[in-house]
Amino acid sequence: MPVAPYWQPYLATKLIVNNLPVTVPSIPRRLACWMYEGLLMFGVVFIAGYLFGTLSQTRNALDNRNALQAFVFVVFGIYFVWFWAKGQTLAMKTWDIRIVDTQGRLITQKRALVRYILSWLWFLPPLTVSWLFNISGKEGAVLSLGWIAIWAVLARFHPQKQFWHDALAGTRLVSWVAPESPKRAARMAAQAEAAAKSKA
Repeated sequence: MPVAPYWQPYLATKLIVNNLPVTVPSIPRRLACWMYEGLLMFGVVFIAGYLFGTLSQTRNALDNRNALQAFVFVVFGIYFVWFWAKGQTLAMKTWDIRIVDTQGRLITQKRALVRYILSWLWFLPPLTVSWLFNISGKEGAVLSLGWIAIWAVLARFHPQKQFWHDALAGTRLVSWVAPESPKRAARMAAQAEAAAKSKA
C-alpha cells in the first residue's frame, strides 16, 4: 500500500499484509487521531442528547442520567461500528489511518463491535477505581489521564506496536492514503493539458 512521503517522519513499524509492506502509524500520530476523534464526538454527543431529551421528554439534564449514558454508549457504538467496518472514521481519514484485520481486509461489523467494547479499556479501569474509592472529579481526571498514558505506552511492548485492544480484537491500524479517483485524475490531467496549451 502506498504511503505519502510527508508521513515518513511519523512512521513506526512495518507489517506484511497480503504479501505487501504496510506501515503502522507511530503512537503519537495515533494519539493525535484519537484526540481529534474525541473533538468530533462532541457533535455526536450533542445530537444524541438532543434526541434522547426529545424522545424521553426529559427537561432536566440530571433526570434519567443513567438512561442517557446508556443511550450515548449505544450511539457511540453505532457510529464506530459503522465507520470501522467501512475502514475509517472521519478522524482516521484526516490522519491517513485505516483499520484492517490481521489479513489486511476490512473488518466485519462483528469484529468492529468487539473492538468497540474492548476500546473501553482506555477508560474503564480509572473509572472503576474512581467509583470504588469515591475519588473526586479532579483526582479522577488525573487518574484517567495517567492510565491513558500508560495504556498508550504499553503498545511499545506489542511486536507490531499495536494498541492492546487492537491485538485482542484481531485488528490493526495501518497507514493508508486513499487512491485518487480515476475521474478526478482524468479531470486534473485535462485541466493541466488545457493550461499548457493556453500558455503555448
